[in-house]
Amino acid sequence: MVDRDHISLILQKCHDFPYMGHMSEDRTKERVASTSWWPKWEQELSEYIHTCERSQKANRIHGKKYGLLQHIEESKNTWETINMGWVTGLVPGGKENFNYCLIIL
Repeated sequence: MVDRDHISLILQKCHDFPYMGHMSEDRTKERVASTSWWPKWEQELSEYIHTCERSQKANRIHGKKYGLLQHIEESKNTWETINMGWVTGLVPGGKENFNYCLIIL
């Protein structure tokens, strides 16, 4: 079992030391598990990585993931529900060369 004073050093060495590269959560778990153990180590490791600024910048999600089309329920009252979506990739047209269309239902 690891002494509490050494946990942060182990996490640093296994996750973000220059000679190790900046590891993903899974790779860091493998490295920690092969050398160390302490109660709730996986939870502490996850918290460490989720607060690592470099990891957050590298893993930033760029926009919402696309999904399958969903059925739109008919509203019972006017303006109760508004649905919006973009049509993209249109051939640019008009003097402004617009190539997107916002659809609002």
